[in-house]
Amino acid sequence: MTRVDFYLLPDSQVEQQQLYACRLTQKAVKQGLRVYIHTNSNEQSNALDELLWSFSASSFVPHTLKAEDCAQHPVYIDHTGDPLDIHGVLINLSQQTPDCFTRFERLAELVTQDETNKQAGRERFKFYKSRGYPLNTHKL
Repeated sequence: MTRVDFYLLPDSQVEQQQLYACRLTQKAVKQGLRVYIHTNSNEQSNALDELLWSFSASSFVPHTLKAEDCAQHPVYIDHTGDPLDIHGVLINLSQQTPDCFTRFERLAELVTQDETNKQAGRERFKFYKSRGYPLNTHKL
């Protein structure tokens, strides 16, 4: 069963959410896990792609935006797809529950202090809880 972790971020900036997603991705990749980052849009996917190249001066996280290349990289970023060959970690940056979340060992929900984002996070929390998923909350 998928383990669901909610990370409650201390501010409302989308940029901070994306930066934390990069750190979490880097940690998972160092542990040998494959990661799918689910975004809201093509624009957010592209911004995250750029940030993964530059967020750390001392390291790089190999990743791709192309579904046909996701088997060759530990990290795949998209807003529409279902990466059938990735089962490690799903990082959700969208406002909805990804349809494919049940195939993953872990799901990370990153929630900012923006009211719309918080409310959507609460709805997702209720959704997972009502279905019996193990939930953990981390206040950052």
